[in-house]
Amino acid sequence: MGEAVRFEEAFPELYRLAYRVSFRVLGDRGDAEDVAQEALARTHLRWMRLEGRPEGWVVTVATNLAIDRHRRRRRSISLGTEPLTLVDVHQTERIDLARALRRLPRRQREVVVLRYLADRSEADVAEALGVSAGSVKSHASRGLAALRHHLDAGDPKGAADVRASG
Repeated sequence: MGEAVRFEEAFPELYRLAYRVSFRVLGDRGDAEDVAQEALARTHLRWMRLEGRPEGWVVTVATNLAIDRHRRRRRSISLGTEPLTLVDVHQTERIDLARALRRLPRRQREVVVLRYLADRSEADVAEALGVSAGSVKSHASRGLAALRHHLDAGDPKGAADVRASG
């Protein structure tokens, strides 16, 4: 995004980005829409300070909001007495992923989320974060290795799935 781009012009692309990241964390369209809207409202308030590169900030805010919403939802489910369903299993996996993402250094988390959750190319991620493509590759590699390590520590059985997909 160019520096002279107005918020209104950037909104559609940033909204799609925030929604995509939120949906991958939450797995629910309505919640993802709410999170994307909140992320863009916060973006609008900071627009002048984002210096023409709002994508990384939007992804970070959307990810954090989605993780917080997921935690609140999980807490309310854990207070209930309903039996576990397949949806609950997926929510548990999402919580594990959210926790592992939170443990990554900021730049690694931004790269991993933009590259793999937002489905951006290395070049797009590099431009969004203002770094080189080589830096994106390094942060992605280190971030995925750290995610595997964090997920291995929490669930050795599920970690094999991450190894196979990474």
